Amino acid sequence: MTYALDSNIISFMLKGNTTVRTRFCKAMDAGGSCIIPPVVYYEVKRGLLAVNATAKARDFEQLSEDFGIGEMDIKKWDKAAHLYAEYRKHNVGDADTFIAAYCIDEGFTLVTNNVKHFKHIDGLKIEDWSEE
Repeated sequence: MTYALDSNIISFMLKGNTTVRTRFCKAMDAGGSCIIPPVVYYEVKRGLLAVNATAKARDFEQLSEDFGIGEMDIKKWDKAAHLYAEYRKHNVGDADTFIAAYCIDEGFTLVTNNVKHFKHIDGLKIEDWSEE
């Protein structure tokens, strides 16, 4: 199974959250792999640059190299537009629709602790690694 990591999960990883690291290790031991959706890469990178967190930025670059960064093609952009139109009444924002469209199109499971933003989206598989 491939897991797409949301920015909050990456943040937990960079901070050394033991629950997230334990769940990550279990997933990898079971043959899973991880990838960083392109919008998540942007969200994390801009945040680290904004606060000049150079050590965490280096760690994030290493994670990005290890996991890889996904790509958005026109099919995924179109899916995101449709998701936004359908779920805007649930306050699902642009970044979240991009992430959801990416995961649905690729068949990946989204790992996030922000389940409330994604739970309404049909066809999106979600796990929260911040819960034990």
